[in-house]
Amino acid sequence: MRKGGLGKGLDALIPSETPSQSEGGTLFVPIEQIVPNPRQPRHLIEDGSLEELAHSIREHGVLQPLIVTFESQANQYILITGERRWRAAKLAGLDSVPVLVRQVTEQQRLELALIENVQRADLMPLETAEAFRNLNDEFGLTHEEIAYRVGKSRVAVTNTIRLLNLPEPVRQALAEQKISEGHARALLALSSAVAQVSVLNTILQKDLTVRQAEELVRRLSGTRPEPAPHKPADPEIEALEERLRASLGTKVTLRHGKKGGSLTIHYYSDEELNALVAQILKE
Repeated sequence: MRKGGLGKGLDALIPSETPSQSEGGTLFVPIEQIVPNPRQPRHLIEDGSLEELAHSIREHGVLQPLIVTFESQANQYILITGERRWRAAKLAGLDSVPVLVRQVTEQQRLELALIENVQRADLMPLETAEAFRNLNDEFGLTHEEIAYRVGKSRVAVTNTIRLLNLPEPVRQALAEQKISEGHARALLALSSAVAQVSVLNTILQKDLTVRQAEELVRRLSGTRPEPAPHKPADPEIEALEERLRASLGTKVTLRHGKKGGSLTIHYYSDEELNALVAQILKE
């Protein structure tokens, strides 16, 4: 497996600074000489958050240098990480910003931008899915290698990429935050696009929760529904269940009673089953 990744921070993927930089490796370069990272997976930056950051920069300056690579032919710096700071600095009226210059590959541009956004939880689900797919399709990284780099489970990476297989109306609803990623994952269990769109409309019309959507999908799929709990769910149990879902990247159902209970981990393909077994057994 290739080395580097979220566990060691961004520096694990960034080569050492280029020669002839100023003391400490930080340069101040004209802000207009910097251009966005074409591999930036995040497409939307909210104006409100930029205004807040711009106000902070006016008061205190840019406290953390941007990371850039220098393109000699165009005589410009390409952002690797720090696009929000760059945009906010422009909004604040700064003429120059501190940068660290690094030499990186096209693949590393995407990896670094993706890791920064994953650490900040800034990406929308479909943006993350697209970035994962690019790493897989364009650079040949396996789902396991992607998972290692961004600190996710292999199952979580696979399931995130599967969101791109949903029909356009579902992807649009997810992008517009009319449904959550949990709703979208539930729809993946349906075998046809027609059924997925039909259930999407029901979710929107009836404002179904993720659990209600999962129950509806089970009924339509002909699978046996799980017995309903006899009392309202314990918030602590629900929180633990959600932590397990996030860690394993798939649906998890926890039933807890006075004398024990049961933990059900759902999977939707042989590949997901093998990945879950490997993760649990730490193979």
